[in-house]
Amino acid sequence: MDHVVTLENAEARPTAVVPARTTWQDFPTQWKGMLDEVWACLNAAGISRGCRNVMLYLDDVPNVEIGVELTQPCPLRGRVVASALPAGRVAVTVHRGSYAELGSAHRAVVEWCAARGHDLAGPRWEVYGPHRDDPAEIETHVYHLLA
Repeated sequence: MDHVVTLENAEARPTAVVPARTTWQDFPTQWKGMLDEVWACLNAAGISRGCRNVMLYLDDVPNVEIGVELTQPCPLRGRVVASALPAGRVAVTVHRGSYAELGSAHRAVVEWCAARGHDLAGPRWEVYGPHRDDPAEIETHVYHLLA
């Protein structure tokens, strides 16, 4: 898939997340439980839809924040905390298709930035569109914060 990369000024967006320090090996088995924990918290507050799922990778350790964009205030409990997606100049692309191929979107942004002399700050994140059963209809926005 060809990924069109553009530059944007991102505003901070409030999130409810479970933060964690993990490994790339363990992360694939952890993220779903973290996301389920956030949704259980939102459901307990009467919120069952309208919040897009997000995964924020703060660095390469990885320190991650898994959760949702908040569209309204919500009491948080347990490991679920308030945070925000970073503000600043970003390179962004839209990935259409299977989540298993999201790596190609990240590579496209990194390569596009390198070819144009844009230094990456490190944090990057994914904002997921509405769930679709057909992988061809899945849309995920991939952001990389610029230095």
